[in-house]
Amino acid sequence: QVQLVESGGGSVQVGGSLRLSCKARQYTFSHYCVGWFRQAPGKEREGVAAIDRKGARYIDSVKDRFTISKDYAENTLNLQMNDLRPEDSATYFCAVAELFGRCEPDWGTGSGMDSWGKGILVTVAS
Repeated sequence: QVQLVESGGGSVQVGGSLRLSCKARQYTFSHYCVGWFRQAPGKEREGVAAIDRKGARYIDSVKDRFTISKDYAENTLNLQMNDLRPEDSATYFCAVAELFGRCEPDWGTGSGMDSWGKGILVTVAS
């Protein structure tokens, strides 16, 4: 059974940076679509970034500020978040597909993702 554990969250001032990591057990990040999602209080969950064999994709609001990457040696999935804004405050989740090497066109809805981490809180103070 795939287990995902996020780390690296916390509180930061506007304009600051955080690096989230997702460590997996019983799973290899290199083969499939994997991504980061977030959910703020009172809002729906949204996809933030995903990566597969074809490359990375991001939602517009985080382009040029966030970078998703895989560390093959450590078998972790990372999300470098720079120039953080209050609207980035949310619980962030790591999610992985177990069947598909390519991300679904509607990956941002969570489509195609089979396993999820428990989430980690990111708070950006203004």
